[in-house]
Amino acid sequence: MRWENLSAPPDEGIPDGAAPAAPPLPLALPGAIARTFDTPGFAGMTFYEVRAKSIINRVPGESRVPFEWTINPYRGCSHACVYCVAGDTPILMADGRTKPISELKPGDRIYGTERRGTYRRYVVTTVLDKWSTVKPAYRVTLQDGTTLVASGDHRFLSDRGWKYVTGTMAGAGQRPYLTTSNRLVGTGRFAAGPKDSADYRRGYLCGMVRGDAHLGSYSYPSGKVHRFRLALADDEALRRTERFLSDAGVETRRFSFSAVSATRRAITAIRTSKQRDVEAISELIRWPEEPTDDWRLGFLAGIFDAEGSCSRGIFRISNGDDDILDYTADALSHFGFTSVLEDPDRPNRVRQIRLTGGLPERLRFFHLTDPAITRKRSIEGAALRCQAALRVVSIESLGLELPLWDITTGTGDFIANGVVSHNCFARNTHTFLDLDAGADFDRKVIVKVNAGELVRRELAAPRWRGAHVAMGTNVDCYQRAEGRYRLMPPIIEALRDFANPFSILTKGTLILRDLPLLRQAAEVTRVGLSFSVGFVDEELWRKVEPGTPSPQRRLDAVRQLTEAGFEVGVLMAPILPGLSDDDESVEATVTAVAAAGATSVTPLALHLRPGAREWYAHWLAREFPHLIPRYRQLYRAGAYAPQAYQRELTARVRIAARRHGLHRAEVGDNRRLPEPAPATPSEQLTLL
Repeated sequence: MRWENLSAPPDEGIPDGAAPAAPPLPLALPGAIARTFDTPGFAGMTFYEVRAKSIINRVPGESRVPFEWTINPYRGCSHACVYCVAGDTPILMADGRTKPISELKPGDRIYGTERRGTYRRYVVTTVLDKWSTVKPAYRVTLQDGTTLVASGDHRFLSDRGWKYVTGTMAGAGQRPYLTTSNRLVGTGRFAAGPKDSADYRRGYLCGMVRGDAHLGSYSYPSGKVHRFRLALADDEALRRTERFLSDAGVETRRFSFSAVSATRRAITAIRTSKQRDVEAISELIRWPEEPTDDWRLGFLAGIFDAEGSCSRGIFRISNGDDDILDYTADALSHFGFTSVLEDPDRPNRVRQIRLTGGLPERLRFFHLTDPAITRKRSIEGAALRCQAALRVVSIESLGLELPLWDITTGTGDFIANGVVSHNCFARNTHTFLDLDAGADFDRKVIVKVNAGELVRRELAAPRWRGAHVAMGTNVDCYQRAEGRYRLMPPIIEALRDFANPFSILTKGTLILRDLPLLRQAAEVTRVGLSFSVGFVDEELWRKVEPGTPSPQRRLDAVRQLTEAGFEVGVLMAPILPGLSDDDESVEATVTAVAAAGATSVTPLALHLRPGAREWYAHWLAREFPHLIPRYRQLYRAGAYAPQAYQRELTARVRIAARRHGLHRAEVGDNRRLPEPAPATPSEQLTLL
């Protein structure tokens, strides 16, 4: 549906607490008023208020659903998550360095994580989007001294799963949140990098030249020859050495040392044969009597670039010179690193200094010293299994609002000051509204502010014949934004006053607010109520449906509606192949549904329309890559799983339902009414 027929006079539909905003209006929303809210739950979101010309929409004839008319007061969903952290929060980049989140830009390569087998592992991902907002700020302090400034809506990965910074145990704000019994996952705070001082440069040159260069003066019958040559396969270290020498007044010349071959990379070298340059280099790399901290940091970076390696989690610096090994061990000890000297008893006396302490100490070394060669700094594939002292010590409100930043990444997370941080990632939808194919579904919600009066007007039209109207089949009509806009009460009142049958499918417990109206409507017409509960696994819910009420809260709402006299059906949807379609998950879900008092349970396999398909495929590749081949097989023919799979799934759910006394009634059938409610929808119309 396009929106050219919408307009919004500037004096209509302004809810309490709203402030006009001025983001660009989508081309398909002429006359819309764009609003933002100070409420933390809606920070970073824009609501486009429109006055629609029609509200009761006919379902396209090719659709598989058994109802003909729908009401959708919203487009887009404020159930989605909004997260943000302070602008100076250091983010782990793909080159092993860090950058403040406020300085990131789309296309930057950073580290995220993904689960591979038993462990969650570091992987390189891409920044897809970035935005800022102003929200109340909280400071989270960890046992090792790490501090994180974030909004209350931000989530960090803890030893007990993803947790919001703030939340409550019950009520509207109920959600998993951090406490002092939680430990965050990661390596802990990032070390500050070195200063580019003269001492750091001298230290780096000392480590690099002594470790890997050829330097000397030689006497021949024809005269004295002076030589300096440094040959490296890694151009980053060669360029840094060139620059540091140039800063000291030594100019070198580049040349190709050896060409690329089938077994080795190309090697490039720099050299000089001037006496004064060779003497200057000899002076630059002289051992200091009292090394400064900057010199030590530079030396460690240089000797690592020259002689260091970090492979399969083992960090080593190898050399056969006693002085080099002594200065290396002394510098490591000076900065609190622990290491061991390993002597393999080789003829050339090459020994190895091995750094201990695992990934946290390796990252601390890289950030503290800043070696030039990024290849050696890679932690791609490393497991997040370290036992860093990351217990939450305190969570305190700063008592003020701050500019906070968020990014969208390919993995759905990023590494913020050493801990795994969730982000909001986008779905490729909303494009039929001329909105962005990224995060707009989550952050730009269309609100038909005149929905109630339109419903009343259209029900009174002579051509309307009182057909059943379905709500919540595309976008949840009880999403979080409904708490502010309150569009549903006048819609239900109109349907009640015209005794028009209707049904509601929702994940939102906000429906309980309208229970008195629903009871009034049920006295004069057929009212079908259904909740969508695809599974009861809390961990899977946090991954698939972030921002929605938990399955337990939805089932509690089913119980309250049942106690109020309604026969509430549960759509067991979406059932996710490979994730929630096994016998154990089916049994657990049906058991919980029966215990909540539902009168029926109807299974619906995952349906992947364009837009949802791309979003889900992206998520699946990140969270459960081993399932990709199965999904390609199941959904190769289009949006629906094969009929054989759907029949087998339905049969298993029916068997479980019979064991628990759940009859195969129509979803939402109201026992007070003699006429049956409309048939259950045969497809999952909205994934999330």
